[in-house]
Amino acid sequence: MDEQLIDRIYESSLVPELWPAVLEDLSRLSEAIGGSLFITRADVLTWTASPAVRDRAAQIVKEGLYWRGQFVTRALNARYPGFMTDLDLFTPEEIDEEPIYRDFWRPLGIGFAVGTCIPLPTDESVNILMSRLATRGPIERAIVQRLDQLRPHLARSVLLSARLQLERAQAASATLAALGLPALVLGEQGKVLAANRLIEGLTSLLQWRAHDRVALQDKAADQLLREAIASINENEEGDHPRVRSFPVRDTGTDAKRVAHVIPVRLSARDIFVHCSAVLVLTPVSLPQAPPIELVQSLFDLTPAEARVARNLAAGKTVEDMASDGGLSPNTIRSQVRGVLTKTGCSRQAEVIALLTGLAGPPLSRAF
Repeated sequence: MDEQLIDRIYESSLVPELWPAVLEDLSRLSEAIGGSLFITRADVLTWTASPAVRDRAAQIVKEGLYWRGQFVTRALNARYPGFMTDLDLFTPEEIDEEPIYRDFWRPLGIGFAVGTCIPLPTDESVNILMSRLATRGPIERAIVQRLDQLRPHLARSVLLSARLQLERAQAASATLAALGLPALVLGEQGKVLAANRLIEGLTSLLQWRAHDRVALQDKAADQLLREAIASINENEEGDHPRVRSFPVRDTGTDAKRVAHVIPVRLSARDIFVHCSAVLVLTPVSLPQAPPIELVQSLFDLTPAEARVARNLAAGKTVEDMASDGGLSPNTIRSQVRGVLTKTGCSRQAEVIALLTGLAGPPLSRAF
């Protein structure tokens, strides 16, 4: 068994960018043209693939080919803890009628496949698939046996990745609680992945629903929350989803808070267990600048951009920051543009309003 491959499999649980290379190794072992990994629930949530089949995997997802026919459904329903070939799931005659073979793979010269399904504790499934040219012939049992030797390592890696991401989500909400901010971490489709003790106590603001969903008691604000989550999920790769802030009325006291729906961006996201956004509820209070670490981590800012953002919240001008840091105003303006892009704001005033809202009430100190 390839010990280096096993090491890379486990390393991928911490560095998801390594999965395409692992899939390439698995495809070579399978004598296939490439490998793909899909994260699914009711739909394909996210995916990755080895370079040779990346465009084809993207087309499968984009055109809805993944769920067409019985290929994936039979593989999931089999609940088999190992790798299966297409001939384990279908007769040759049935394969000829499967849409993904008939309409997509066969015209490209692809004739056979081998894969496995790994359930996650987050109600998702990881599906790994290698496809082979028709001229090469069906997947041999000896290759399936070699893949089965690797499957326990693959399963542990994806489960570890899922667990680590959940722990990171919980750590993020706990950090916000330490700063005095009621917050929860949302997955795609609005599922709550983690919530801190401060927000759990706001029963006059929040209504907890089945399947780890949450709603705001203020109906108008809840509609804005749904729209904000939908706008984040609709953003295509490369776009910068906007932070959405809106007032929320406390139905118990009629006091008001401000809700901030903050997209989780770039390196803060992972192929497993997508954290889509953080919902922060702050009281209406006097402005103050939030901690620089919070600003940097929420928006994936560089250290320089984080300092600029915090200085904007503190009321400093571009000229003030240039003078304080011994930099040119043009350098500061460039950093301001980076802050605007990453926070989803179009004007400096919007950044200031957002960050002063995130600051929340002053923290009491225990001596």
